[in-house]
Amino acid sequence: MQDRHTADSDQSAIEKAIVSGILSARILPGMRLGETQLAEVYGVSRTKIREALMRLVGRGVVKVSPRRGWFVVEPSAEEAVKVYEARRIIECGLLRSMTRLSADGRQILLDHLNEEKQAIAAADRQLLTCLMGDFHIRIAEIAGNEIIIDLLRDLTARTILISMLYQSDFHAVQSHEGHCRMFEAMDAGDFSKAADLSATHLDEVEAGLDLTRRRDRHSDLRKSLSLPPFQATT
Repeated sequence: MQDRHTADSDQSAIEKAIVSGILSARILPGMRLGETQLAEVYGVSRTKIREALMRLVGRGVVKVSPRRGWFVVEPSAEEAVKVYEARRIIECGLLRSMTRLSADGRQILLDHLNEEKQAIAAADRQLLTCLMGDFHIRIAEIAGNEIIIDLLRDLTARTILISMLYQSDFHAVQSHEGHCRMFEAMDAGDFSKAADLSATHLDEVEAGLDLTRRRDRHSDLRKSLSLPPFQATT
């Protein structure tokens, strides 16, 4: 029999894997998360899977539908606005609370920005999606506040789901430049300016969303059948 610590570790590993899948854009909005398949993959009982998924419901990234199962959330337009509002409050507040950027923290952000440049050059959208979200989580990790790290990881995962639903164009270069400006302000010790730049950056990303857009649930099938693109009706 597993002890409580082992059970908790199993659930945490499952939660982390699902959130990481969303952060890397490998798990999509509306994707079904089958209890049986997950139990087989992780070698645990369906009860353990159900407990992990329930915790993800509480974190706002999974929903349960009676008689249908578990699904990755598909944030509404109203939820999208609230997520960006929450991110502005948390991230700007975090930056304003910081007083210095350590040498290690500076190098972490420089390495990350270099990874963004390389991904832009390679036109690797999936990697870029992951990196663009991770930049903000890195700042929280440098600040060393585990509660804010967890909050930002969940909010960033929801932001990525939002972008997959409502972002028609991916402005990687614009986002990268925003990150560079934030880093420059932090490196100069001007965290108030970095906070203002973070708010501007999030405003720009949110402005790039088309909150009237509807995702084509059958895009892969449509492509395989050589059918014309989905046309949303209003």
